[in-house]
Amino acid sequence: MRNLSVYQGVVCCWGGEKLSKWKERFIIRSSKFDFPVHRPYNELTEEEKDILWDGKGKCKGIHQFFQKLESQKYKIQNRVLIARYRGKTNCDECDGSRLRKDALYVKVSGKSIADIIKMNIEQALLFFKGIKLDTNDHKVSQRLTQEITSRLHYLNEVGLSYLTLDRKSNTLSGGESQRINLATSIGSSLVGAMYILDEPSIGLHSKDTERLIKILKELRDIGNTVIVVEHDEEIMEQADQIIDIGPKAGIHGGEIIFQGKLKDIYKERKSLTTQYLAGKLEIAVPKKRRRNKDSIIIDGIKKHNLKNISIKFPLNGLTLITGMSGSGKSTLVRDVLKPALNTHFGNFSKKNKNYENISINTKNLTKLEFIDQNPIGKSSRSNPATYIKVYDDIRKLFARQPLAENRKYKIGFFSFNVEGGRCEQCKGEGETTVEMQFMADVHLECEHCKGKRFKKEILEIKVGDKNISDILNLSVYEAIEFFESNNETSIARKLKPLQDVGLNYIKLGQSSNTLSGGEAQRIKLASFLGKGNTPEKTLFIFDEPTTGLHFHDINKLLNSFYALIDKGHSIVCIEHNLDVIKCADWIIDLGPEGGDKGGDIIFEGTPEEIVNCKESITGQFLKKKL
Repeated sequence: MRNLSVYQGVVCCWGGEKLSKWKERFIIRSSKFDFPVHRPYNELTEEEKDILWDGKGKCKGIHQFFQKLESQKYKIQNRVLIARYRGKTNCDECDGSRLRKDALYVKVSGKSIADIIKMNIEQALLFFKGIKLDTNDHKVSQRLTQEITSRLHYLNEVGLSYLTLDRKSNTLSGGESQRINLATSIGSSLVGAMYILDEPSIGLHSKDTERLIKILKELRDIGNTVIVVEHDEEIMEQADQIIDIGPKAGIHGGEIIFQGKLKDIYKERKSLTTQYLAGKLEIAVPKKRRRNKDSIIIDGIKKHNLKNISIKFPLNGLTLITGMSGSGKSTLVRDVLKPALNTHFGNFSKKNKNYENISINTKNLTKLEFIDQNPIGKSSRSNPATYIKVYDDIRKLFARQPLAENRKYKIGFFSFNVEGGRCEQCKGEGETTVEMQFMADVHLECEHCKGKRFKKEILEIKVGDKNISDILNLSVYEAIEFFESNNETSIARKLKPLQDVGLNYIKLGQSSNTLSGGEAQRIKLASFLGKGNTPEKTLFIFDEPTTGLHFHDINKLLNSFYALIDKGHSIVCIEHNLDVIKCADWIIDLGPEGGDKGGDIIFEGTPEEIVNCKESITGQFLKKKL
């Protein structure tokens, strides 16, 4: 869109029969200031852009257009137009600094506070290390600059050099937020404290994991205790002590299998962790890579730090997007590939494109599924059974029972979402919520149904020895066994995909808000695996699906990927895990590093080829896996 001129219609809101008069008037009146109406918007000077936005003299710009609409908001068409084009932009007065002009007049070493917070962490660290002050200012600020450089140093050390100081916290990934908290703790120089970290390697490239290990050791060496919940092999290898819990998950876990030094864990035969570390079990490299002529090609990608790149995404295989944290992987997939395909499939029209052209060299691809780590439902009522649609079959089974037919209970009586059989005291939630004005809400078990969610008479209907509440409390493994033993093989078959993606241990009625991001992602994957062969060929996009997964679970995940590919689907995946990268059919490596130092294509090809690419940091770490 930005490559259009005013004459060609770069100002979208000046379209149509009536509103185009604004465009015509602007073209006529701007000629007085030699405004180039035929030059693309992205080639205009700042002065020319100011004329287009703010107008000049009798030449009215975009801001005056919306001021006119605001003054006539009583007209519904004006309110609709304002809502359509309203968005966030920098404040004209402070230019996004959020400070008054007089505050910006104060400068340190030639920089205002707004200039400093626009720097990334690496630039800010260099600025404060090289700051030049007179003798008096140096005495006053010595302690302050020492604290600032110390904190910036730790943020840089945990691999966040590419983040700007004014980056909004709600735009950070889980791994970035965790590393900022870690850097804050280290910067405070606490001694004699216990740090508990839950998978700090999430979202980290192997290079960043090395830095993280160094920081964790520093925390330990100054006199702290560091407890880490982790699946990453590199972090395990550096641990002073390992506690392995298992042997498997859910009802098959919960025991301490091993506690001691890493070198002694190899003697423990029950541990799945041991078997993978020792090489008795392994994530096998495919015997051959899938090659296919079908592909998606996107040219001229410009978004955030992506530097006018063109990329080919092969189809009918497993394509991985790799690279350092902040190299542009999420931008490429979330902000370019996903909206480009949605526009192509007609799901919605995105006029402000971040690319010049997209070409899809196949007629088979008809659908896009973006599987992220968002919850599987919008409310706490959503659960794995409802999401994969197996709960409908379970309710039908209960409605077919002789006692249910005698009492004329329909399928809806076995739902906790509608009136009928659910407990009306808690509305089928199983708990009541007490709102605390200044504290977190308190959730108490419902006194009427004792957390069972249904009326007493509904719980009298049983399949085998279990009522509907008992079924919802079964783990996937227990449920499959139960339905098979009761000759309900169709229900057991629908639950099987959950087992295939390594979710044996979750309960059928487990609330969606208690599931991790990785679990939610795998439930979504299971719902597609359960659909069988469909004529629609889909491109699945995954965002770090190995989050929170053990080696054994990654093996199951890859088998699920292969099952999708065998059905004719394609997979594009953002990933850091080397065990998954070595199994890819095609790798697109971005970098070389993060932020301003990223955004370029470092490598495109197979895992065997990337290890010979000296510029690829991913390739250097992948060598030991191949």
